[in-house]
Amino acid sequence: MAEEKEAFLSRWSRLKREAPERGKALEEKKEAEAKPAPVLPPVETLTPESDFAGFMNPKVKEELRRLALKKLFSDPHFSTPDPFEPFSGDWTVGEPIAEELLAKLSQTRSVLLSQTEREEQDREQKVAEEEEAKHDEPGRQDA
Repeated sequence: MAEEKEAFLSRWSRLKREAPERGKALEEKKEAEAKPAPVLPPVETLTPESDFAGFMNPKVKEELRRLALKKLFSDPHFSTPDPFEPFSGDWTVGEPIAEELLAKLSQTRSVLLSQTEREEQDREQKVAEEEEAKHDEPGRQDA
């Protein structure tokens, strides 16, 4: 046996000493449960300066708490993004990338283009390279 067992009388004595502490904790818990939910003002009358602490009480229903928080955060003070926060702006309003540039991007080629479109681009690129090679013949000098 790796663990030594506590002697019966020692255990009984220890539990007897701890009993009043447990009783106090249970009484405090029962008192907290017995307290009624705080009297709250109607959500419609709340302003940003109102005290919202009562709505955070565990006795308050979740729906009422959410309504109070929606009312609080609907204030422009909270709903206006910080202009100095780098990710707070709306970055979806910019101009889209032009089709010509999009076709040139290598990542676009591997992600957005289908296999047939990739093959077609490869053929066009080979034709363009052949045309360029005809004009740049080695050994030929223009006078």
